[in-house]
Amino acid sequence: MQIIEEIKKNELISNPSEIQKICLDKLKLNPLPNIKSEYWRLSNKSKFSSFLDHSNKNKESKVNLPYKKASQNIIRLIIGENNSINLEKENYSIKKLKEIEIIDYIKKNISNSDQNDHWSDLLNHCLSSKENILGLNISGNKIPPLEIFSASSPDSFNAKTLILFFEKNSKVDLIQINLGNKNSSLSQSTYLCLEENTLVNHGVVSYGESKSNLLNSLNVIQKNKSEYSLGSLHFKFNYARFEIRINQLDGNAKTNIKGIQITKNNDQIATYTTMQFNGPNGFLDQINKSLADDKSHAVFEGSIIVPKIAQKTDASQLSRNLLLSRHAKIDTKPQLEIIADDVKCKHGATISQLNEEELFYMRSRGLTLAEASKLQLSSYIQEIISSIPISKDRWDLLDKILKEN
Repeated sequence: MQIIEEIKKNELISNPSEIQKICLDKLKLNPLPNIKSEYWRLSNKSKFSSFLDHSNKNKESKVNLPYKKASQNIIRLIIGENNSINLEKENYSIKKLKEIEIIDYIKKNISNSDQNDHWSDLLNHCLSSKENILGLNISGNKIPPLEIFSASSPDSFNAKTLILFFEKNSKVDLIQINLGNKNSSLSQSTYLCLEENTLVNHGVVSYGESKSNLLNSLNVIQKNKSEYSLGSLHFKFNYARFEIRINQLDGNAKTNIKGIQITKNNDQIATYTTMQFNGPNGFLDQINKSLADDKSHAVFEGSIIVPKIAQKTDASQLSRNLLLSRHAKIDTKPQLEIIADDVKCKHGATISQLNEEELFYMRSRGLTLAEASKLQLSSYIQEIISSIPISKDRWDLLDKILKEN
């Protein structure tokens, strides 16, 4: 684990920034997460080691974009390439955050966080250089769709950070795409702060190439009357981990989460979500799906936390999973932690296989087994990717997934 050894020997960064110094000091005491904890116990130790066994690289290789920019009415940014942006239009504005704003926000988040639960962010901030941090202040209700790309370089470890502040009454569609190059590791930490009455429709699509790894952390703060919708897709990684932490700071907010992870060969992809209600009248509707084939391993662990102050909470968390091979493995654990007594909360999990009766019916109508299976899979996947805010004519995600699997 090359990076961990460099942290221990204080050889990782020659001239660390203020944030890097803080994170390095924290990690020197406990350079690795506690693998016996609930939050990390299912991580494949060998794959996790391979994630860390690369040299840190701040210089970027050219990003191979998965599709062309179909319209001029789209704002496309690549973290590490074009961090300078200052748009002031009649109905919206997008401005780069000042360096001191970025430093203060990251310091606030890491100073009060549990080191084991936020280890991914600590590592990211150790390694993410100033050039690989993109911070934006966004306001307006007629904002063009935003596309933000993050990518690793071949045979390297790259760390990228994204911080977005959405001002009061803002409305925006945001698509975030994480690309893993061959034999590489990508650390991506994202922070979203939604002010009052803000609507954000957020899509996260992450996929890699041969022997690529991903540690993807998403931290969201929602204020009063805000609405946040997340649609996510992770596939084609040797090892990937998606950590979602959402905090409804004052209650009276809405959260919708739909996500899917697709594993094959010997992959391991995991999703961990923590939903914190800190006020009354909060709402959550969450569905997470796993699709596991060959000898792969998919993991989902979700936690809904409802303290006494969060009365009238309405929360649902469902985990629906599909095994395509008797050698594949799926672990799922949705959880509720409820202290408030006037709430409506539910959770559940299922693990199944392709429906034999439906396959038989479709084959009796002339479809081959492969065609019938693909039709079932299309229906299973479409429910999730339809929530990702990117049109089919720009990027046909379903077609890409079916071709890759």
